[in-house]
Amino acid sequence: MPISNHHKHYNVMCLQQLQHLKSSLFALTIIVLCGCNGTIPKDATVNLPLHAYEVEEISYSYSKFFPYSNMDVKSARVTKQEFNLTPKEELGKYLFFDNIASPDNMSCAECHAPEVGFTGPDVEINIHGGVYHGAVSQRFGNRKPPSAAYATLSPVFYYDDEQGSFIGGNFWDGRATGELLENPAADQALGPFLNPVEQNNASKESVLKQVAKAKYAKLWEEVWGEPIRFETPMDIDKNFDRIGLAIAAYEGSEEVNQFSSKYDKVMAGEARFTEDEDLGYDLFIGKGACTECHPEPLFTNFAYENLGIPKNPDNPFYAMDNVYLDDGTAINPEGSAWVDKGLGGFLETRPEWADMAAENYGKHKVPTLRNVGKANSDDFPKAFMHNGVFKSLAEVVHFYNTRDIKEWPAPEVEENVNTILIENLELTQREEAALVAFLMTLSDGYVPEK
Repeated sequence: MPISNHHKHYNVMCLQQLQHLKSSLFALTIIVLCGCNGTIPKDATVNLPLHAYEVEEISYSYSKFFPYSNMDVKSARVTKQEFNLTPKEELGKYLFFDNIASPDNMSCAECHAPEVGFTGPDVEINIHGGVYHGAVSQRFGNRKPPSAAYATLSPVFYYDDEQGSFIGGNFWDGRATGELLENPAADQALGPFLNPVEQNNASKESVLKQVAKAKYAKLWEEVWGEPIRFETPMDIDKNFDRIGLAIAAYEGSEEVNQFSSKYDKVMAGEARFTEDEDLGYDLFIGKGACTECHPEPLFTNFAYENLGIPKNPDNPFYAMDNVYLDDGTAINPEGSAWVDKGLGGFLETRPEWADMAAENYGKHKVPTLRNVGKANSDDFPKAFMHNGVFKSLAEVVHFYNTRDIKEWPAPEVEENVNTILIENLELTQREEAALVAFLMTLSDGYVPEK
């Protein structure tokens, strides 16, 4: 098949973005795109967590493919394994799906489920607040789960003097900077374990003790060359960090960062867009100005923006003034008066950047659009934006198109709203629909029709 204009454009954009990653001293992570050698056979099966809306009975065993697993088969869904993982990636996968929490009922996958693009999989939560509860079910955080897919490609957090903006890091506010483990995804992976509104473990040591009791502890020894230890503070810190590194290895594997969407197939000359998808792509790189923040091929510039997103009145965090931690303090003492300062709120905690906090109030990480529409059914609802306020891609696109000409609710943070990149785009209804059609081509797992 001859190389299309789409394919040529894609190659140019790949080169430009890879050059940007090199300049950020992050090009080594691209190694994950080149494949990896592993130990799991191609016909192996993997476990994925079940949720309230998709209960299945499983009558067969998958233990031969997960020889170290101590997970309850009734809480797992078995699907075909298509990717070989290195031992380190495999260990990270076990850690990602294991209920390392207090109480013992929550894994990373509860908020970052593969079947919906490694983000929130609960229908009722997505329809309403969009923010997920923790292991203690009465406790809620303040933002919706970002996707864990492609998170490993974000550079270590830094200030770009040329752009005049902060770049990189993970979490919506950038606080997982990558300074600890030289990898923002690894830093991020450690946060929920000790967060009382997430996995609620009492200490690093308590996390390590749970891993030491797991049947996959033998794999830990294979990966790190020694048994898991927690006798001294140095042992505890070192091995807790290893958990983050292993999870980041899995998140950087080709099982998570698949680059297997219809978009990728089109750019490789192996598929063709429909008429609407093709129009949407042209709008995406042209009239819609989407690539200003979501450039190909990663569909993020790793920066932070305040787009004037309104508050989500259903955000359960506003009610956390009446829910208390073990020490008796309220989770959110400000209640409904709480305002999400985003990046600026994080910068306030860092003396070297505190003087730039105010000019970054309300800014949140520009997410990748890969898997933005991925779902396990045509009618599965997802929540969008950092606070889950929008419930469909059509609503998101319509907001971008009409924010400045229609009466939308006021921005949660009125300072620092970007009025340059987002303005009246003058898209027609058909063009809005075409943009949505293109965004749906970014979901991994596409199989071309024969």
